[in-house]
Amino acid sequence: MEPRARAAKNVGKMNFSVNDLSMILFAHGDVREPLPETVRVFDEILTDFMQSIAFEAARAAQYSGRQKIKYEDFEFAFRKNPTFLGKVQETFEKSKEIKRVRDIMQTDESALAKEVAEEEKAQARNAGKSKAADEELGEADDDADAQMDAVGKKR
Repeated sequence: MEPRARAAKNVGKMNFSVNDLSMILFAHGDVREPLPETVRVFDEILTDFMQSIAFEAARAAQYSGRQKIKYEDFEFAFRKNPTFLGKVQETFEKSKEIKRVRDIMQTDESALAKEVAEEEKAQARNAGKSKAADEELGEADDDADAQMDAVGKKR
């Protein structure tokens, strides 16, 4: 099915929010509040572009004998435009890097939480042991010099 045949069901409807399209236009040099006609035309252009790329990727997947579209299918669809291909590759590389860092952070956080829990258990055990030792000593743990200094009698 050609992308043009699918586009008829979205005629007259905005596929993206006006706010998002306005921000994209502003980021690329347009005024903060673009004309409604500009936003509508940009929405049509963007929708047509995305449909055509998705159609090309689906065609590549179908040619390869797959039902699902993979990353390589989009690379194949962008092969004629090195700028788009580079941006897609960069986006996927950043996505993989972010995922890898998140996994590292999650393992570090879970390991840190385990270490803290173990330290707290050890401190609780040591606190119980030291309490028992203090009670066993009773008056024998008093320092005679400290008592003399407190009373004011020095040697």
